[in-house]
Amino acid sequence: MKKIALVEDDKPIRLMYKMKLEKAGYKVFVAENGLEGYKMVERNLPDLILLDIKMPIMNGDEMLKKVRETTWGSTMKVIILTNLSKDESPSILKLLNINRYIVKAHFTPNEIVEIVEDVLA
Repeated sequence: MKKIALVEDDKPIRLMYKMKLEKAGYKVFVAENGLEGYKMVERNLPDLILLDIKMPIMNGDEMLKKVRETTWGSTMKVIILTNLSKDESPSILKLLNINRYIVKAHFTPNEIVEIVEDVLA
């Protein structure tokens, strides 16, 4: 069973994606900010991180920079899942080797699951 780390500060969105991904057969770990997300990813070493950008305590780009600096996280698959357009996103994301950049408002939850399946294939 593939493992997914879902780092999202909005509780209803976090719970909805967790439910959809578990229904699709994934083991899902959740965190509500980047610091909690980093610790969760380090502990569980998921196959994929679904990562929001704008969060309290530590933003997603800061978390991903820390993940990429480790041996265990340097090649981990990452999908940015945010409501920021690419133009609004932190420029450092271009250097952090992300697999997909998704604006939440442009995709249904089922489409997000399909994208996850494609990235993990």
